[in-house]
Amino acid sequence: MQINFVGKNIEITPAIKTYITDKFSHIEKRFNRITQTHIVLHVENIDQIAEATLYFDGIEMHAAAKSHDMYQSIDMLVDKLTGQMTKHKEKIIDQHR
Repeated sequence: MQINFVGKNIEITPAIKTYITDKFSHIEKRFNRITQTHIVLHVENIDQIAEATLYFDGIEMHAAAKSHDMYQSIDMLVDKLTGQMTKHKEKIIDQHR
């Protein structure tokens, strides 16, 4: 899986890159068809916002999370994406029954 990072009004440090890579490696283990991930981190006033778009099987899945801490925003983002991916996977399984 290829991960692209973009930072708006924030410098993406190696620590943040490592944290995101670790979190998204867990998603990749559960859903191994992800080909590319595009992550945008930005700051608006006091809000730290994390957005991600995943590409797999011709599908584009997007989620965003906002909090006062970037690491918390990333955690919330990963939780949202995991939920969306699980729902999508269950939908496909139900269609094949």
